Amino acid sequence: MSETGLHPGLVRPRPQRRRARGRTYSATVRTLGPLALLALWWAASATGVLTPDVLASPAEVLRAVGELWGNGQLPDALTTSLTRSGLGLLIGLAAGLVLGVTTGFTRLGDELLDSSIQTLRTIPFLSLVPLFMVWFGINETAKILLIAVATTFPMYVSTSSGVRNTDPKLVEAMRSFGMGRFALVREVVLPGALPSLLAGLRLSMTLSVIALIAAEEINATAGIGYLMSQAQSYARTDILAVCILVYGLLGLTADMVVRLLERVLMPWRTTQGATR
Repeated sequence: MSETGLHPGLVRPRPQRRRARGRTYSATVRTLGPLALLALWWAASATGVLTPDVLASPAEVLRAVGELWGNGQLPDALTTSLTRSGLGLLIGLAAGLVLGVTTGFTRLGDELLDSSIQTLRTIPFLSLVPLFMVWFGINETAKILLIAVATTFPMYVSTSSGVRNTDPKLVEAMRSFGMGRFALVREVVLPGALPSLLAGLRLSMTLSVIALIAAEEINATAGIGYLMSQAQSYARTDILAVCILVYGLLGLTADMVVRLLERVLMPWRTTQGATR
């Protein structure tokens, strides 16, 4: 043993020092990727690598945004698409939450429902499009329910997993104090499963945008999908690019909303993540 009390050849361990990063630094780093893609797109268009018949330049896309916004097509399409996506998402979240709590908290619910739900979960929601058209026609009901089905299963899996991982000793302690089943779910189980619930919400909100794209292929007469089909007919790559960017921004906004909820509801996780 050496004078320092360590075995020869070993060094005294030094704890890793984590340097906190400010929000400005984090936001700057996050924008580097999109800015690099934009610069690459602009350079490819300016040098002729990307021709307008393949993909419009950023300047042409901006002009298309002004055109669509000026004649009211883009605001109307956004309103229609957000309504479809929002209604379908609300139905899917409610169904996934109720089913997840039922199977995760009660043995009878798990035995009765889980195997059937897991079987349905393996069916790609895109394969349901023809069946929904037969059942509900080509109206808004089919589009909204398709989004609802797509968003139910991520919320269900996350909720069921989070509820099952609730500390059983805490549940038994609350029961011994006379807390009823519904109060137990509301006051103990759901708060304990909050990280899983937010993870399911993030997946469901992202998937609602993907399902929206598929839903708007069902003979849509309004919405972003309708704009895309019209632009495809006239080979307007600038409008196609606008619609694709809108879908991407919707997905990004959904993710940002969940991140904001995480900061509000679980501030301790934000503090830990900021020092990595």
